[in-house]
Amino acid sequence: MQHNSHEALCAKRVENAKRSFTTRRIPPANMTHLRTHQWAPKPGDLLLARVEAIGHHTRIELPEGRRAHMFPGDEIIVVCGSRYAPDQFEAVLDSTTWPTDLVAAGGVASNNQSKHSSAKTPTRIAPLGAVCNAKGEPLNVAHFALKPISERLPVSTILVAGTNMNAGKTSSAAAIVRGLVKKGHRVGAAKITGTGAGPDPWLLSDSGAHVVLDFTDAGYVSTYNVPLDELEALAHNLINHLAFAGCDVAVLEVADGLLQPETAALLSSSSFRLRISAALFTAYDAMGAVTGVEWLRGKAYRLIGVGGRLSASSLASKEAETATGLPVYTLAELSDGETPDLALGNIEALSRAS
Repeated sequence: MQHNSHEALCAKRVENAKRSFTTRRIPPANMTHLRTHQWAPKPGDLLLARVEAIGHHTRIELPEGRRAHMFPGDEIIVVCGSRYAPDQFEAVLDSTTWPTDLVAAGGVASNNQSKHSSAKTPTRIAPLGAVCNAKGEPLNVAHFALKPISERLPVSTILVAGTNMNAGKTSSAAAIVRGLVKKGHRVGAAKITGTGAGPDPWLLSDSGAHVVLDFTDAGYVSTYNVPLDELEALAHNLINHLAFAGCDVAVLEVADGLLQPETAALLSSSSFRLRISAALFTAYDAMGAVTGVEWLRGKAYRLIGVGGRLSASSLASKEAETATGLPVYTLAELSDGETPDLALGNIEALSRAS
């Protein structure tokens, strides 16, 4: 059966394809047709592709979190988008070119521009077409996003930022969640920026968060190259949804480092800063901690401490504490509800009026 630029996509083929984490909000029953030509890829569009050659990513993360091995010839359903990851790839989606690289295990199809020297070449995919609905319209994650909440709902918030990828942001955020839960708080967590993947949300959920959301729930597979006004709306909506779910504290993480363009723009936004009650900065070393703390203080954030990979070294921690005047917390201390300076047992004292 074929009509116009799309053909039927049988349910069995959808069932047999390895669907990625980034597609999790879209019911498979909606994936009924395939557009095989006359398609200009947009960020968030679903793509059916065939695995051609295994590269950096050998497994794909499924909606439920399991990472399934991929083999040449497998069909996968992923989402088109860009990626900014200094430790792996910079990849940019081009509407005039169908994506041929899998640049994130969570299921992001793009066109690679550069990579870290330690990363292998991306896993190569052969795009077969846009996954569409019964009308032949490409399905997009934005169509299944959380509804906007325009009212600004009050909730205390702790922001976790860092120097770069793998500075210890998510592990610190998860530890804070655990500490707050121990003190009886109803805690929500959200990752505001980044590239769609499941490990961070799963860790936050496993740490006891009542509700966990990220930018994919707001309709974005990646926040790279997203304009500031959209980032602000995205952030406010996620915070409002955590408040609407009954959370009295929200732990928020921004991806990458302070120099990443979208992270820098969002953290420089006065409307976003006014939603933040307190902030923790994570770093690899003391110099990174000093630079980041000064940067955030310059934006008028209320810093309650430093954490991350730095905290594994007592000497580096002493250097950072001397230079910044802030305590350095280990993960054990962050997850201890009695930590006084972080006020895990009295979060209201950290909050400004929301």
